[in-house]
Amino acid sequence: MSTDNKSNIVNIAILGASGYTGAESIRLMKNNSNYNIVSITADRKAGNNISEIYPHFRGLDLPKLIKIEDLDFSKIDAVLSCLPHGKTQNILSLIPNHIKICDLSADFRFSNPNTYEKVYEKKHDAINLQKEAIYGLTEINRKKIKNARLIANPGCYPTSALLPLLPLVNNNLISFENIIIDSKSGVSGAGRTLKDNLLFGEVSDGFSAYGLVNHRHRFEIQTQLNNMNDSDIKVVFTPHLLPIKRGILSTIYVDIKESYNINDVKDCLKNTYLNEEFVSFIDSIPSTHEVRGTNMCKIGVAYDEITNKAIIISVIDNLVKGAAGQAIQNLNLIMGFNESEGLVNVPMFP
Repeated sequence: MSTDNKSNIVNIAILGASGYTGAESIRLMKNNSNYNIVSITADRKAGNNISEIYPHFRGLDLPKLIKIEDLDFSKIDAVLSCLPHGKTQNILSLIPNHIKICDLSADFRFSNPNTYEKVYEKKHDAINLQKEAIYGLTEINRKKIKNARLIANPGCYPTSALLPLLPLVNNNLISFENIIIDSKSGVSGAGRTLKDNLLFGEVSDGFSAYGLVNHRHRFEIQTQLNNMNDSDIKVVFTPHLLPIKRGILSTIYVDIKESYNINDVKDCLKNTYLNEEFVSFIDSIPSTHEVRGTNMCKIGVAYDEITNKAIIISVIDNLVKGAAGQAIQNLNLIMGFNESEGLVNVPMFP
């Protein structure tokens, strides 16, 4: 590793630091003594201090923003990439092989490049690099992540849906048909780009669905469920925009197989995550307030006797467990640190 006075400190570059996930990555990294932020990039803001974009960073010892082309990779051990989908592949392909990468875009989430091209309507330009990528749902893929060079961090909606669904699919407790995922997200999930439909006057006091039927995260969820069970699972996925800044609440409806009951579903989730620090099964119905600002996912289950359906509620902070927090959790793993370092904190309330 490159060092700054201490041999165990990892020098890291954060690419695309001017977006919400980039800013959240900086905030969390400053709580982690294992990392030294040596470079942060934002091509259009190059030459500025990050505090000019985000005043809450004033007084922190952070480097000035630079263009990606000006990075000195000889001083970098790891990269956290918060670049937009479609713009990441070629850039990451140029990074030297000894540098670990955690990518928060969707560019490496599909092991089959043809699936990526179909879903994102763009040719994959880094197929060789794609072969190295490990899907970074930490609690599920921990063993593979530890030995990886490139981590494809999951999407925020998929994280909230897959953490409860994958154990149930793996144990064949639920029907693989009629899986309905109804998700709501705060506006920060749409990024920092100025859009009319995301203005305060457009979002406040309202509630709307979007991306019906063909939202890209639907295909990411289906891919991971099918990888787990080698099946052809299809889900109904509908995302909604909530007039809050951060948080995701996913309500998931599943049919319990005849030979099982609701207690089997609860026991499966409870036992799967019994010793996990960042995922917990609770005996009540969680709310986004319970995870705000944390790397936690909380899962609760209710039972509908009339239809024999389990109703699963999963909550995460979309910017932390759904993005920067899980990325740092993965980076901790591949750099040989305790995966919880720098990520343990109390939820923000109110």
